[in-house]
Amino acid sequence: MQIAVIGLGKMGANMARRLCRHGHDVIGYNRSADITQQLAKEEGLTPAKDLKDVISLLKGPRLIWLMLPSGDVTESVFQEFLTLLDKGDVIVDGGNANYHESQRRAEQAVAKQIGFVDAGTSGGVWGLDNGYCMMVGGDKSHVSLVEPVLKSLAPAEDRGWAHVGPAGSGHFTKMIHNGIEYGMMQAMAEGFALLEGKKEFNLDLAEISEIWRHGSVVRSWLLDLSAEFLKHDQTLENSSAYVADSGEGRWTLEESISQGIPAPVMALALTMRFASQNPEGYGNRMLSMMRNAFGGHNIQNKDS
Repeated sequence: MQIAVIGLGKMGANMARRLCRHGHDVIGYNRSADITQQLAKEEGLTPAKDLKDVISLLKGPRLIWLMLPSGDVTESVFQEFLTLLDKGDVIVDGGNANYHESQRRAEQAVAKQIGFVDAGTSGGVWGLDNGYCMMVGGDKSHVSLVEPVLKSLAPAEDRGWAHVGPAGSGHFTKMIHNGIEYGMMQAMAEGFALLEGKKEFNLDLAEISEIWRHGSVVRSWLLDLSAEFLKHDQTLENSSAYVADSGEGRWTLEESISQGIPAPVMALALTMRFASQNPEGYGNRMLSMMRNAFGGHNIQNKDS
């Protein structure tokens, strides 16, 4: 089927590639035209020069898939498409949007008789080969129009994707997914830190990660990925300790507070990411001074 993919970053470009390889007629637009030309040459994608060109290249009912950063960029493009699309056309937001924003956008689209589907998408750079996990929200009739695309993007037609509920539920489910991901990553990182810290045993972390992959209750894709990079480097001396947070973890904790449901593991995992982003921040210096004030403990100067 025909579809336009708007936003051809790492994930959007690979999704466009996968769709082309599954026989779909893909129109592509990206602010930087280099990637559209590359995909046109490699995959047969049809490049569009702007959003109006996207509309002219699509036949109705038009299907637009947004793969843009959350916030102002997505909002701006969404609002422009609302002025360009016709009754019966469908917009899919496959980026990491806040589900409240998706609910609002769905209402705005419906008011113009345009469909809106929110697709929480997981799979990262591996999705091109392995397929993407997609959690889809929206009206059943709109999701049905997108279904052939979902089946091509998923690991298989009958698994790895589902219509989980009304508009907003796709991004809500993806938000909780990412909160769980934060907790799993934090627990694994702490465990390997403890293994690495037991110097007297001289543990081979690559070997341990490999044996855990087979038969262990902690086996997972995260462990698979960890085992692979530990084969090549166990010290991680050249890796930064800075861990970014995309916003999904924050939204998950806001939901925890809103519902009054405790999520201590997710909360700790998120705050540990904050700590990594400011390892010598004012709060840590304050802790050092308080410890010195009541206990007389030495304070280590920054240049020592």
